[in-house]
Amino acid sequence: MTCIQAFILDLDGVLTDTSIYHFQAWKRLADDEQIPFTRADNEHLRGVSRRQSLMLLLGTQRNDYTEAEIQEMMARKNSYYQELLAELTTANFLPGASELLQALKQRGLKVAIGSASKNTHTVLRRLQILELFDAIGDGYSVEHTKPAPDLFLHVAAELGVAPETCAVVEDARSGVEAALAGNMLTIGIGPEERVGAAHYRYASTAAIDLDEILGSPK
Repeated sequence: MTCIQAFILDLDGVLTDTSIYHFQAWKRLADDEQIPFTRADNEHLRGVSRRQSLMLLLGTQRNDYTEAEIQEMMARKNSYYQELLAELTTANFLPGASELLQALKQRGLKVAIGSASKNTHTVLRRLQILELFDAIGDGYSVEHTKPAPDLFLHVAAELGVAPETCAVVEDARSGVEAALAGNMLTIGIGPEERVGAAHYRYASTAAIDLDEILGSPK
């Protein structure tokens, strides 16, 4: 087995859960545009870029909008989302998230973020953990987002490690697909139907077993 040198963590759904904020922001935009949008619809946007999310929301109506209107709607959704992010604090860590970061650091592993969000730095600052990471990949880092492996490969390059020595923790199907495409050890957080393709799967961040993944601590 390849020796793992680094962990690349998705942000939303792994360290914190801002999905309710995303849903509220997309719902507000959908209401503006008189487009039906439910929590079930929101699940399809998990781990997807803002533009791809908007295309899914617009559905068959996507061709009715100009590029300028699409750009305006993306900016409007992000404005709604950033308003909600003002409520985010260190209390919004998911259970086990802080302990996971501490355990990875104690093992001497490099730790990075690989998130499709363009608000990654804002969220990390709100959680007061921005300085903990050896590299941060976000929605500005690469042209092709998940499920393409580009973001995770970019982060591995920033860390100075080979892709096959990286473990990726993801809660979205698109993220699991991206990590697998990048030849990385993949750890899924969530139900079988969403992240079952991962090498390891746990119900929550708190359930992650590093001894199982890496072997007992040295």
